[in-house]
Amino acid sequence: MAERKSFLLRIPADLHDEISAWAHQELRSVNGQIEWILKEAVARRRRAAADDPERPRPALEGRDLAR
Repeated sequence: MAERKSFLLRIPADLHDEISAWAHQELRSVNGQIEWILKEAVARRRRAAADDPERPRPALEGRDLAR
């Protein structure tokens, strides 16, 4: 299994409340929901870079974030 990094994230209370409600709807923890959101954002960025050869390549290319 891939190494997991732990860090402190400070976000506004209203954003946390919204993510918490979303996580509840998706049957995930808040942490799991944030991780899913980040993975989706990175995947979208990679797809956009692949579609536009003039765009700089993402720094995380080649790393499997789905683990």
